[in-house]
Amino acid sequence: MTESVLALFGQESRPDPYSLCRRLREAGPLHRTPLGLYLLTRHSDCVTVLQNSSWSHADEAAQLHGEIAADEAAEELPTSFLWMDPPDHTRLRRLVAKAFTPRLVAGLRPRIGQLVDQLIDNALDAGEFDLIETIAYPLPLTIVCELVGVPASDHAMVQQWSQWLARGFDPEVLLPEQARAERSTASRDFQAYFRALIDERRRRPQDDLLSALATVEDQGDVLTGVELLTSCVTTLVAGHETTVNLVGSGILALLRSPDQIQVLRDRPELIPAAVEELLRYDPPVQLTTRSAKGPLTVGDHTFADGEGVVVLINAANRDPAAFSDPDRLDVTRFHQRTPTPPHQLAFSLGIHYCLGAPLALLEMELLLEQLLRRVRTLELRTDDPPYKPNIVVRGLAALPIAVRG
Repeated sequence: MTESVLALFGQESRPDPYSLCRRLREAGPLHRTPLGLYLLTRHSDCVTVLQNSSWSHADEAAQLHGEIAADEAAEELPTSFLWMDPPDHTRLRRLVAKAFTPRLVAGLRPRIGQLVDQLIDNALDAGEFDLIETIAYPLPLTIVCELVGVPASDHAMVQQWSQWLARGFDPEVLLPEQARAERSTASRDFQAYFRALIDERRRRPQDDLLSALATVEDQGDVLTGVELLTSCVTTLVAGHETTVNLVGSGILALLRSPDQIQVLRDRPELIPAAVEELLRYDPPVQLTTRSAKGPLTVGDHTFADGEGVVVLINAANRDPAAFSDPDRLDVTRFHQRTPTPPHQLAFSLGIHYCLGAPLALLEMELLLEQLLRRVRTLELRTDDPPYKPNIVVRGLAALPIAVRG
């Protein structure tokens, strides 16, 4: 299985990691990697780890980026509360969530709908276009930038920095020198950019997340300077990079399953369930890590204190023990089924469940609603669309399609 483990992290597996995931899962629930971490391949084991806060998420920098000095990790990899444990995780996430409420997200519906209409207008005018460039990036990037308070003139700049940071989350040993240098540049420039923007908001607050974060308090607690900067970077990067992949991979999956497009045209009430299925079928984030605050037992293996695991979200979401016929796209899978299907793990579970999940779901739902209503024909213009080199935050580099209204 060593060959399959190595192949899973190789560039050749980017278009289809799922065949290798199936091979690993069928060979056993655990596989040790050259990094010393164990791969978890089965849905039940992944759920056990993600739901249990006895498994730490504070060691990912050391596990995948051991070449970075511990005192430089926060500067090089600004992940805020993503890689924290309670009580710091609880405190910081609560402060950020106070300024990023469900009510705020619901209030974005008209603006998202307006932007979706505009992007579809542009697509119909073009006829043939790259979906990633024309829709998948502009939709979530524009919304999260407006939410945070980043001016439109800076969107292209922060998009580039975000792409470099997303690539930089891959295991350090697999990153070329250029990718490491780009990540360092993005991290440094992002934090300097937000430092200046925060100073401006403190002088002249506006109706945006940046102003709210700069002044947010909870039971007398406030964000420190470093926490504020990394929370801004995390919110902006996580608030669009994963959604770009959801849009790109989701539309590709539907184009390759035209019968499922017809199901959604006939039954648009299925769209929310369809988005859950697209997340299960091809998750934007393919893996995450945890370490045992142990000893802890998963399956028939006991992990020692500090021992690490890689939770293969891509393998878990295609586990036939959890999902029937898992390699088939079924937009009805999560719609009013009895018994209720297991959770798909694209947004994780437990205390690290994605804070931005409601926004990503809303954006994708509104996009599908409008596409199916306004676009009569969607055609894939290539059988082999190119993928970004990213392993962790995996997605398409381009998706040429043609549309007719």
